[in-house]
Amino acid sequence: MNFLHSLIIIIMSNLSSDLLHDIDTISKIDVIPSILKVLCHSTGMGFSAVSRVTEDKWIACAVEDRINFGLEAGGELVIATTICNEIRDSRQPVVFNQASKHSIYQHHHTPKHYGIESYVSVPIITRAGAFSEPYVRLIPTLRL
Repeated sequence: MNFLHSLIIIIMSNLSSDLLHDIDTISKIDVIPSILKVLCHSTGMGFSAVSRVTEDKWIACAVEDRINFGLEAGGELVIATTICNEIRDSRQPVVFNQASKHSIYQHHHTPKHYGIESYVSVPIITRAGAFSEPYVRLIPTLRL
């Protein structure tokens, strides 16, 4: 067992039963890994994920990581460092191709913190219009 795997086990042991249930539910949808792979392949993105976002947590539920970002299912990002924190409130997708040249995201803390140059994040809304809080996230390039 490597350090990252040990760290993920520790993090997952600190998650609420609701978040663990969400991770488990996503893991049982057989097509999710294929969808994430297709999204990476067809867009040139290096990272895609389905995550669960609450007011105080960003938890990866499923991940396709081709850029060694280092997250696995159950991994957590500090919610304040994410764009998802804002998307949760707005319920609107966020898409940008070049953060370094984008009028809003060139100065945003998230691309700077994670070295993200391009990004797509789409909130998942239930048929009834309720916000279900997981996202599909794509990160094609990191700034070097």
